[in-house]
Amino acid sequence: MKRAFTMAEILLSLTIIGVVAAITLPSLTGNINERTWNTQRKALYARMSQAISLMPALNGYGTYSGTNTDDIVTATVDTAAETFITDGLSKVLKINNICDNEHLEDCGIVTSYTNIVGSKNTMPTKLSELNPTFTSTIRIPNAGGSTNNFTNPQNYIDTKAVAFETTNGESIIAFYNPSCQPDMNETKDFYMHPKMCANFIYDLNGNKGPNTVGKDIGILTALYPTDPVIVAPMPLIQTVAYENDRTQAEAGRQCAKLDSGTRLPNKEELMSMFYNTNLLEMTAGSYWSSTIVAGDATKAWLIQTTNGMIQRATRSQNAGIKCIKRY
Repeated sequence: MKRAFTMAEILLSLTIIGVVAAITLPSLTGNINERTWNTQRKALYARMSQAISLMPALNGYGTYSGTNTDDIVTATVDTAAETFITDGLSKVLKINNICDNEHLEDCGIVTSYTNIVGSKNTMPTKLSELNPTFTSTIRIPNAGGSTNNFTNPQNYIDTKAVAFETTNGESIIAFYNPSCQPDMNETKDFYMHPKMCANFIYDLNGNKGPNTVGKDIGILTALYPTDPVIVAPMPLIQTVAYENDRTQAEAGRQCAKLDSGTRLPNKEELMSMFYNTNLLEMTAGSYWSSTIVAGDATKAWLIQTTNGMIQRATRSQNAGIKCIKRY
């Protein structure tokens, strides 16, 4: 005697399959997207690092002038970032399109994005919107690195961002400091602001979405005008319990416990995170780096996010922790 499934049994089976698919597909799709983004990040970092290293110097591009009020220059002429891209970076990197500050969206730059903790933010269009402390009075210390003897004062400048599209389809908004300063092997505390030459916010797929930091959106920073250091830290998206104070050694161990790709950021990576405070939701406080002060193994560098100071601190004291992944 032949038997067949009843219509009710078939409908029940299809319902079960549909429920299982609804549960598993988003996770599967998310994993595929994550692997794709990770691959794209690595490729972009490699291309940008190689291109920037081929430039003779990262400072001095363009013209910036304006009125000076309380050591903050308000621009009347600002071609700095645009010239940096058109006359500098585009000579060593394949670029399809360059968009000025008034037409950033033409290069796929979104007007709003989701930051690393899930808050909606407006995309910054100038340095002071990248990090609010860039509107403060910043002075360059002397060659000895002293913060108390400013023999080379410099007014802070607030350049406008420009955007460009790569031949690989990434949309990138660039922030530029034409007066960036070299690493002087500082042995004393100093401000981080002048060390940044260029900062990039990249979107791996333009305005297609999800337009979220840690997914398709990330950061890349070039520090020091000659022999530049290029970093692209990706802080952990999830909130971690050990963001509270820890010694420097304990901070490193806590990050290493997560997985093989997670670690305490070095000095330059932590500086990059500070520059991108709004994207990464860097709360006010002090945070450890993994970089030991040259010549003094008892001290390591930490940053103060309230004012942009990078300080030498005894490794046994407590400070905050921000763990990152490198791609």
